[in-house]
Amino acid sequence: MTEPARLSPGDAAPDFTLADDAGGQVSLSDLRGRKVIVYFYPAAMTPGCTKQACDFTDSLDSLKASGYEVLGISPDKPEKLVKFREKDGLTIPLLSDADRSVMTAYGAFGEKKLYGKVVQGVIRSTFVVDEDGAIEKAQYNVKATGHVAKLRKDLGLD
Repeated sequence: MTEPARLSPGDAAPDFTLADDAGGQVSLSDLRGRKVIVYFYPAAMTPGCTKQACDFTDSLDSLKASGYEVLGISPDKPEKLVKFREKDGLTIPLLSDADRSVMTAYGAFGEKKLYGKVVQGVIRSTFVVDEDGAIEKAQYNVKATGHVAKLRKDLGLD
């Protein structure tokens, strides 16, 4: 099983501009000067991804107060992301990476094990990008449940 190339702390975060669920575009480079949590998830409106997105939404005010922005990225089209936001009352920006090019650049798309089979798919991953655009933390194969609490602890926010 070949793993996608992975990013490590100190690497430059690959820049991107993606469509959001509000009909706009979000560029990572526009957020320079702030810390950004970029997380990749497989599919909107699935149980694990909903739990993770709700956890980030619940923590958003305190994360922002600590200087962090949060971006959630999936291969879903913007129309589905609008439904996801409305259904679950999400307040984090949801971005569409329909061609999976950003996920690939971050090593968050590739071969993974699903129910014992090797498949191509989104590898649930979270990255913390510092104010200068460098990777501060790179976490691959994270669990949907409890991830935000662990990340907050890793960042010294709890």
